Amino acid sequence: MTVILSIKPEYAKKIFEGEKLVEYRRKPIRNAQKVIVYVTKPVGKVLGEFEVNDIICADPGELWKKTSQIGGISKKAYFEYFKDTTQAFALEIKNVKRYKEERELKDYGLKKAPQFFCYV
Repeated sequence: MTVILSIKPEYAKKIFEGEKLVEYRRKPIRNAQKVIVYVTKPVGKVLGEFEVNDIICADPGELWKKTSQIGGISKKAYFEYFKDTTQAFALEIKNVKRYKEERELKDYGLKKAPQFFCYV
């Protein structure tokens, strides 16, 4: 299954540069095999994609211990993102592909960016 994720510019850049090898999420994404990366404003474009190697689920503290070295996020930002949650998810990233030309959400039949994610 393919999903579109909205990712902040700073984290998308790290994904495309190979510095961020997991993408964190507060909600489970079932059966995700490929992720299309929509980079949020001010970019506001689809810039590429990656494949999902695995999805890790754990409490936020345990997930941080397992992935902090490859997460591309500060400890403070990580725990702020997962505050008030008991489960945290990390998509293991592989085979990153940056598109030669930027794409629009309308190219995928969307009028606005997904709040969490959407299947395509």
